[in-house]
Parts: sequence; C-alpha cells; structure tokens
Amino acid sequence: MSVTIQSRVESLIEALPYIQQFRGKLFVIKYGGSAMEDDAVVDRLLRDIVFLEAVGINPVVIHGGGKAISQRMRDAGQKPRFVNGLRVTDAEAISIVEGVLDGVINPNIAARIVKFGGRAVGIHGKTVLVGKKLPLQTEGTEQVDLGFVGEVVDVNAVPIEDAVHREVVPVISPLARDAAGVVYNINADIAAAGVAGRLKAAKMIYVSDVPGLMRDPSNRESLIPSVTLSQIGKLVSDGVITGGMIPKVESAAAALRQGVEKVHFIDGRTPHALLVEVFSNQGIGTEITAS
Repeated sequence: MSVTIQSRVESLIEALPYIQQFRGKLFVIKYGGSAMEDDAVVDRLLRDIVFLEAVGINPVVIHGGGKAISQRMRDAGQKPRFVNGLRVTDAEAISIVEGVLDGVINPNIAARIVKFGGRAVGIHGKTVLVGKKLPLQTEGTEQVDLGFVGEVVDVNAVPIEDAVHREVVPVISPLARDAAGVVYNINADIAAAGVAGRLKAAKMIYVSDVPGLMRDPSNRESLIPSVTLSQIGKLVSDGVITGGMIPKVESAAAALRQGVEKVHFIDGRTPHALLVEVFSNQGIGTEITAS
C-alpha cells in the first residue's frame, strides 16, 4: 500500500468516530464573504455539504450575498454604507437585496447542490423568519437609522424541519418579514444564529473568507483555535474583534445561549475546510463553546 493510499485510509478512519457521533444531528452552515465569488471554491464547499448529507448529517444552509448586492447597488447608482458591520438599506436597496438573494443566489446554490448529487430546496427567508426593525445604531457621535434592516425575533421552523425530515438540504436567504408584511434585510450571521438556536443545532458553522478569530488579522499564525463564550466580550473590548466580525461573534454567542452546542469559524477558500473542521482531530479554524 502506497503512502498516499495509506494516508487516505487513515483519514477515513480518523473521520469515522465523528461520522458516528454526528449522524442524525443538524448543522447550520452560514456561507458568505469573498469565498462566494469563486465558482471553484463554491463548488468545493457544496460538494462537502453533499458529503455531510450522504453520511447522515443534516445540513441547513444560510447564505449571504453582500458583495453581489453591493455591486448591484453601485450599478443602480447607490453607494453601499455599513454601520457596525450592518448594511444601511433604504427602500430602493431592499428591493435590490431581495432580487439578488431570492432571485439569483438562493436558487443557484440549491441547483448546484442538486448537480453534485444532493437534494436541496431553496427557501426565501421572509417565509420562515419573523423580523423586526433594528433600533438606531451609534456611529461615533451619530445615531444612524439603518432603514429596512432587522433582527430575527422568531423562526417558523416547520418548512425547514420538513425538508430535513425528507433528507433535503434547506437553503435559506437572510430576509425576514414582520407582522405587517414589511421585509427586512437581515445580516446573514444573525439569521443563521436565529435558525440554529430555534433548531437547537449541534453545530453552527460560519464559512467565510477569514481563517477564524485572529489576534492580528494580517498574521494567520495568530489564529485563536478555541474560545469560550465568557471570553468573547473581552476580545471585543480589547479590539481583537472589530468591524464585521462583531455581529458574527455576537450572533454566535446568542446561538450558544439558545442551546447550540458549538460554533465554528472557518475559511471557505481553504480546500475542504468544512470536512477538515468537522471530521479531523485538529480542525482548522476557531471553535466557540459555551464554557
């Protein structure tokens, strides 16, 4: 047996206890960042998701689409603006957001999962996520109205659980609707946390374009492999976690408080990062645990 074959077999053996442990469990996977821009990277991740499905794990996918939305806004003459990592979304922008997320990205991801031999159904987030408008946000000395930007206050889990029970991967866009029918743009990290908490997921996995939580974003060697819920606040106050990472870790904390067992941050540009993080002893990104 060659070294290459031997190493492949050893990888399978290493994965076996994890497959046994997580079989029948539910993983919520949030996918976003520049890792969504490269078709080869997208295909690799979606194959990994099909692999999870094939070994008996139940993945639920919640996707972003920020860069595509920003480009569509620029094409329409709008200048994207973010406050505390959240997109300012006026009436024109929410129409653009809906068109990009529900009309382009959501059906594309579902179709590609099917292409790789999986089963998937696209679910418009506004049909399962109940939202409410976010309050004014502080930026320096200014109070900013984000417009049609909301938070998740409830999740209609029935369509999601129905897909899972049929062994179909739900692919959900990060949009919500309030009781009056108003649609809100939801940060995909916050949407994922709401779904993961409602479904009591075994894992919530953020797949983006950063390796994980790092003490120095310019130095991959500064990756923090593991952190507890109680340590997150200090990392924010110390300035280690800033900008767009703040809603990520805050949503991770919210999910853990709602019963999610573990949260992971991984870089989707790293080949098969999802499988390495889930099925190997060492992992590859940052994991956050309740204690």
